Amino acid sequence: MIAHIIAIGKVQGVGFRFTIQQKAISLGITGWVKNLADGTVEIVAEGTKDELNILINSMKKGLNPFIKIDDLRVEITDDSKGFKKFKVLY
Repeated sequence: MIAHIIAIGKVQGVGFRFTIQQKAISLGITGWVKNLADGTVEIVAEGTKDELNILINSMKKGLNPFIKIDDLRVEITDDSKGFKKFKVLY
């Protein structure tokens, strides 16, 4: 399954991408995360439904005190991209 996520809030300049990368790797999720020009962060994550739900719920609960997510826009599909690892894109 693929989750396409847009994180809105205080998500740039606070270690969000690195934190998401570490959480994804710990769950066995592959894909990528990158900052967007509008101040949001885009995540494309591939994993099982349970793995993706854990990742999304961890974002909702808070990952560190510097990150403040106001909204998550999430779309989950049954697609497969065949990512090999989870990386930060620049």
